[in-house]
Amino acid sequence: PAVMKIAVIGQSLFGQEVYCQLRKEGHEIVGVFTIPDKDGKADPLGLEAEKDGVPVFKFPRWRARGQALPDVVAKYQALGAELNVLPFCSQFIPMEVIDAPRHGSIIYHPSLLPRHRGASAINWTLIHGDKKGGFTVFWADDGLDTGDILLQKECEVLPDDTVSSLYSRFLFPEGVKGMVQAVKLIAAGRAPRLPQPEEGATYEGIQKKETAKINWDQPAEAIHNWIRGNDKVPGAWAEAGGQKLTFFNSTLNTSGLVPEGEALPIPGARRPGVVTKAGLILFGNDDRMLLVRNIQLEDGKTVPASRFFTGPAGGALELTEEELLTAEAVRSMWRRVLPNHTTDFFKSGAASADVVRLVEEVKELCAGLELGGEDVYAATTFGDFVQLLVRRLRGEDEDGQCAIDYVERDVNKRTLRMPHQLFIGGAFVDAEGGKTCDTINPTDGSVICQVSQAQVSDVDKAVAAAKEAFESGQWGKISARDRGRLLYRLADLMELHQEELATIEALDAGAVYTLALKTHVGMSIQTFRYFAGWCDKIQGSTIPINQARPNRNLTLTRKEPVGVCGIIIPWNYPLMMLSWKTAACLAAGNTVVIKPAQVTPLTALKFAELTLKAGIPKGVINILPGSGSLVGQRLSDHPDVRKIGFTGSTEVGKHIMKSCALSNVKKVSLELGGKSPLIIFADCDLNKAVQMGMSSVFFNKGENCIAAGRLFVEAAIHDQFVQRVVEEVRKMKIGNPLDRDTNHGPQNHQAHLAKLLEYCQRGVREGARLVCGGKQVPRPGFFFEPTVFTDVEDHMSIAKEESFGPIMIVSRFADGDVDTVLSRANATEFGLASGVFTRDISKALYVSDRLEAGTVFVNTYNKTDVAAPFGGFKQSGFGKDLGEAALNEYLRVKTVTFEY
Repeated sequence: PAVMKIAVIGQSLFGQEVYCQLRKEGHEIVGVFTIPDKDGKADPLGLEAEKDGVPVFKFPRWRARGQALPDVVAKYQALGAELNVLPFCSQFIPMEVIDAPRHGSIIYHPSLLPRHRGASAINWTLIHGDKKGGFTVFWADDGLDTGDILLQKECEVLPDDTVSSLYSRFLFPEGVKGMVQAVKLIAAGRAPRLPQPEEGATYEGIQKKETAKINWDQPAEAIHNWIRGNDKVPGAWAEAGGQKLTFFNSTLNTSGLVPEGEALPIPGARRPGVVTKAGLILFGNDDRMLLVRNIQLEDGKTVPASRFFTGPAGGALELTEEELLTAEAVRSMWRRVLPNHTTDFFKSGAASADVVRLVEEVKELCAGLELGGEDVYAATTFGDFVQLLVRRLRGEDEDGQCAIDYVERDVNKRTLRMPHQLFIGGAFVDAEGGKTCDTINPTDGSVICQVSQAQVSDVDKAVAAAKEAFESGQWGKISARDRGRLLYRLADLMELHQEELATIEALDAGAVYTLALKTHVGMSIQTFRYFAGWCDKIQGSTIPINQARPNRNLTLTRKEPVGVCGIIIPWNYPLMMLSWKTAACLAAGNTVVIKPAQVTPLTALKFAELTLKAGIPKGVINILPGSGSLVGQRLSDHPDVRKIGFTGSTEVGKHIMKSCALSNVKKVSLELGGKSPLIIFADCDLNKAVQMGMSSVFFNKGENCIAAGRLFVEAAIHDQFVQRVVEEVRKMKIGNPLDRDTNHGPQNHQAHLAKLLEYCQRGVREGARLVCGGKQVPRPGFFFEPTVFTDVEDHMSIAKEESFGPIMIVSRFADGDVDTVLSRANATEFGLASGVFTRDISKALYVSDRLEAGTVFVNTYNKTDVAAPFGGFKQSGFGKDLGEAALNEYLRVKTVTFEY
């Protein structure tokens, strides 16, 4: 196409970008005509052209009394333009200029003409609820947006689009391309001239503040369209609460919201508005709800709608050294944008184009930051803006710190401050209907506190929050490395609070404090650090495929997060099981709804508090204490949950698997029951075998997924082994888990204690020999004696069923009969873990090859590590926790093939 001499007539960042792209295409810009400087500040289009040495004209007007000004027209004609390009122009250009070039003039209009002629086309596209929007490049004539069409491009209008979002997403970037494409067609002599049809033509006037008042006598969708169609300029308003309020950031996505809060009287509305933690709920005349997230007060200050009655957030944040450097960089941007250096953005003469410029510069400085023009309107002074910016970088919302209703207990020479409500969307909230349940201290049977019990509607709210965080929130926009940085910060906070977390585990789960420090909490910290390191190392691959000759192909894979995940954890390691699954889930980029065990919810809720302090964005992590039959079932059934990770019984695991299949074929991983065999050969190191054999059964009071459910001891050492074990058992101190010399604490809860007593009674009835233990300890609380059974035969129920308690099941096997004992060890439907003790390396390898279990320990036991995958075979489930393999449980692989 030929290079043309072009005059660009217009203004704004859009005009600047069109000008730049036309120059890149090689066209000669003979002159730029833009608006005069305002308050000493030049328009971006004129600034750019002056830098390039292009003549710039800033006529205050082109006409007077309906006639073109001769001197203005003469200056224009002297340039010899072959085409006028009007990307965005607020001035009236006389026909003497429009018709002067050989190719005439083309204009950009942000609607699909002939619909929405006029200056507020984007506003009316939204106000009318159009499902399709777009722009038109047309040939200028003497009518108002009536010229022949050169080209059009359309896009889908999303339900919550505003003028700003529609403009930023499509009308600006595609509009620039469209203008450049139109010039190419003209230069090539292929530009069409399609007369506009009169059918479907509409003209709407300019939207002004006085015409933007909300009519409440219409459906919720129409009110929503009116608000978003006037967002941000001129702003839909109404009299409410005794003042004139302007509403911004409206949505019809109210799934899971309950209109409970403080009423806001609105004259003319069918019902009062309701200020909730999510924002202001409004109602149409059809009684449907819409949600408004921001309100501008009469004094011009914009506040989160949720804080309408409570006022702005608390005191100023103290900035870190790194945050102070960021603030200084932002100050430089602020000064570049403003015509003078006063602190108030708009009082300094800034306009909407300056808002866009400031937002884009700050977002470029703070990669991954979620920032919009409304944030500048909400924080108009430099100090307020920096505070807002730092809160956003830390992951807080506009409300600042989350209000937490703590339960306080003086325990273990410290004051515990424990959240006890549901954690949804970054806030601690009561369950629907105020439902609660007592959580019990197993050491003495006393009530620790009442904990909120989630209902089905609460699950829906949590899933909606997680879905919004995944699809629209900051979590999906930040880089993988920044995601890892947040997880590292969370691990650091867990370490800072490790004594508090371990004390809560002892109080709520009966965990021995010293063990809780090392394992329950210690391994949880290690897990988050391990997976934080994986965040920026999740990679796809390139794959050679058959070429589509004569063309070529490139095939690559991407590993993507699956979306909203549900994690259902057991009561034996409340924090550690949460961490094993959640850390991998978050590292992969998912959001999550966690259901802790009903009897041990407190460390999960304390963990929720730490996620706020770490800056994890709201909605990414949600925690719902409650019953499995309600919360777990709803998570398994929910159509927006894409993955379930479960640790618990095989029976419940089967039910979850079925629900996941029937609902939406969810991805699922299951870590289920076990009856792990431990084979001890006569050639072992007996001292070590006794020590590890004890640990394999009695570790964490036997409440251990991989506990050795059955020990097979070679006949030659059987009696000696049992004798040594009994001697060691009698040395164990049973007592308060917070005492530093306690070896064995209470069982987790009363129902479990009752099951252990019944299990032992059944073993005695079946003929096994009870060597020691088997009884409840005569003291308050849920204490059970460490127990040893011998002479256990294969047909007995205690040889086949898991006790999940401190009960050692010992069976003898004949000297040298390796294959028979292997057959007995594998004669179970479980396959979680297993072990072998022998000094013979060949025997160890032979046995480990043939044991049907996800983990085999050789001359050790319970030696798990965050880097080693963990999971079972057979009815002990499938899928892995820990290690790189765990990431695959929370990822999906997408194949992309190019042809070139």
